[in-house]
Amino acid sequence: MPKALQYRAGSVIYFQGDVADKIFILQSGKISLNYQDIETGQDIHDPVQPGEFFGVKSAMGRYPREETALVLQDAAVIAFTVPEFEQLATSNIRIVMKMLKVFSNQLRRIHKQVSNLMEKEEQQSPEIGLYKVGEYYLKNRQYAQAKYVFSRYLTYYPAGKMAAQAAKNLEVAESSLVRYGDGKGPAPVTERPAAFAAGTAATASGIGAAAMNAAMNEPVSKQGPEELSVVAKAYYDAVSLFSQDKYPQAFTAFKKIIEANQDAEYVAKSVYELGRCLYLMGKYDECLKHYTAMITTYPKHPDLGNALYFIAQCYEKKGDKDRAATFYKKILSMNQDEDDSVHLKAKKALKALEA
Repeated sequence: MPKALQYRAGSVIYFQGDVADKIFILQSGKISLNYQDIETGQDIHDPVQPGEFFGVKSAMGRYPREETALVLQDAAVIAFTVPEFEQLATSNIRIVMKMLKVFSNQLRRIHKQVSNLMEKEEQQSPEIGLYKVGEYYLKNRQYAQAKYVFSRYLTYYPAGKMAAQAAKNLEVAESSLVRYGDGKGPAPVTERPAAFAAGTAATASGIGAAAMNAAMNEPVSKQGPEELSVVAKAYYDAVSLFSQDKYPQAFTAFKKIIEANQDAEYVAKSVYELGRCLYLMGKYDECLKHYTAMITTYPKHPDLGNALYFIAQCYEKKGDKDRAATFYKKILSMNQDEDDSVHLKAKKALKALEA
């Protein structure tokens, strides 16, 4: 039987990438389907109107969700299993016609976006595109991927325009991977020789277009560790306050960085740290709201797993063990190394809940 469910404003019905096994219809309230435009990387927020279905394509196609369903205003929804929905649709032709109209418009839009992306890719040098992908990974501390891409570059273009810099970057990626591990350590310092020919933004599987565009177009810093920017200094000062258990002061410092919005990298980092401050200050409701907003704004944030862990911890502190277990399971379902610290913490916490 279909189930009637209630969701509070700020909660998430499902996240992008979740396993799709339910179809929903909105009865009342406001829900937004949030995802990134595949062509521009722009954040798209599609409102769901009362009486409309959502989550249909992924559930019926049996593939992960393509968007995050965020509740903007307290909402009442009905959840269907795929067989229940199929039974409903076969007895109501109006539902089928409405879905066909929606899917037709979506397919036309996607076809246009893919065509535009293919035209852009044809205009870009494969050599420069490959180098840019490696540079993107390195700047974002994804050392294993950077190592692979730069080694491929040197294999395919041993005498290429960027061969010398690619070799240096490969060395940085290898040493950083050993010293810090993926996703950790200070931001690597890279340089772009004058011969670097600017091309259109490269794309790679699993990389958001907006993040890629930002990585490709923003000037690369030539500062050494001793020449931190004003924003970087403010961030590390805030981290120092946090490490001294001065959470209110750290909260204020991280908030100033976010509000100034002068450096996207440190803003994203500060958004995550702000949530940690809220949790350790015992403000669990505020922490839940903050991390839910963060996940919607930064669906590929490097600390996504940790944010989900703090959400689960907040629910556990509030006595909602079922919701906490749901988020621990979400962490365990994510593609990551089983020895990853957040994976291990979630596994341990879930086991303690189920004991």
